[in-house]
Amino acid sequence: MSADAGDARGDTVHFEDLSRKIVIVTGGSQGQGAAEARLFAEAGAKVVIADVADESGQTVAAEIGASYCHADVSNASDWRDLMMKVVDAHGQLHVLVNNAAVHWTRSIEEETVEDFDRLIGVNLRGTFLGIKAAIAPMRASGGGSIINIASIAGIRGLSLHGSYGASKWAIRGLTKTAATELGPSGIRVNVVLPGIIDSPMAWGGGRMPESASFGHLPLGRVGEVDEIARVVAFLASSASAYMTGSEITVDGGATLGITGQRRR
Repeated sequence: MSADAGDARGDTVHFEDLSRKIVIVTGGSQGQGAAEARLFAEAGAKVVIADVADESGQTVAAEIGASYCHADVSNASDWRDLMMKVVDAHGQLHVLVNNAAVHWTRSIEEETVEDFDRLIGVNLRGTFLGIKAAIAPMRASGGGSIINIASIAGIRGLSLHGSYGASKWAIRGLTKTAATELGPSGIRVNVVLPGIIDSPMAWGGGRMPESASFGHLPLGRVGEVDEIARVVAFLASSASAYMTGSEITVDGGATLGITGQRRR
C-alpha cells in the first residue's frame, strides 16, 4: 500500500515502505502530531496515538483508522503500559515519534519552579522515557526509527522561551547520545526542529492571529503541519536509512539570521 501525501502546492511524496509498520505518535490529538499520525496511516502503517487529551485523541484515531491510548509521557508507568499494549496488539514496534510537548512564553523572572518542572517533565523527561521504553521492542523487531521533535528554540536564545528552550536544547543532546548508543542495535534516532508552524500550540491553543506577519522570513510565510509530518515520515522511512543523530531544521529560513526580500 502506498500514500500520496501532498499539500496545496501540489507536492506528492511516496512512502511505500511504511506500509504495515507499527508507529507510535505521542501528542497526536491535534496539530502537528495529528498530521504526523494521519500521514503514517495514509501510508498504510498501523498507528497508535498516545495522548492525555482523550476526546480529541479518540476522534483523530477514529478518523484515520488508528488506535488510541491514554498516556502521560512524563510518567514511566504509562510508558510501560503503552508498550505492553502495543506489543500485545501488534507484536512489534518500528517507529516512535516523540511529539508530545507543552509550550508557553514567559520570562525567566516570571517563570515558576513548578511550571518549569512541569514543562521539563513533559518535553524532556517524556522524550527520554519514550526512547528508553522503545529500545527493547524495537531491538526485538530488528531495529527501528525514533524521531524526536525539538524546535528552533533549541538552537537559538529566544526571549521568553527559557523553560521551553531549555527542554529543546536538551532534546538535541539526548538525540545524539541515543543515536550513538542505539545504532549498533539498528535503531536510528534523529531530531526535527520546526520553526513557526500554524498549529494550536503556536497560538496558545487558538488560531493564528489575522495580524500575524512573516515577512521577516526568507520564505515569507508560516509553516504548515503537513510540512513537518512529511519530514518525520522521511526519517521513519528507508530513504533516510543512513541517517542517525541528524538534525533537520524546518523553519522557512528563520535561523539564517537574515531578512528575506520578497519578489514583487
